[in-house]
Amino acid sequence: MKKCSSKVGLIIGIVSLAAVIAATVTGVLLYLDRKKKDEEELEHYLDCSIQ
Repeated sequence: MKKCSSKVGLIIGIVSLAAVIAATVTGVLLYLDRKKKDEEELEHYLDCSIQ
């Protein structure tokens, strides 16, 4: 019984770790995409204001 419980705990730990990694990667990608979009909007605003 102890061995089965240990395997279940290990599987839950691995799945949890994968979920944390996926959430972190998603957060970083969204942050970088938002930053890029903000820079493009600022560049467009500056170009329009100069003309």
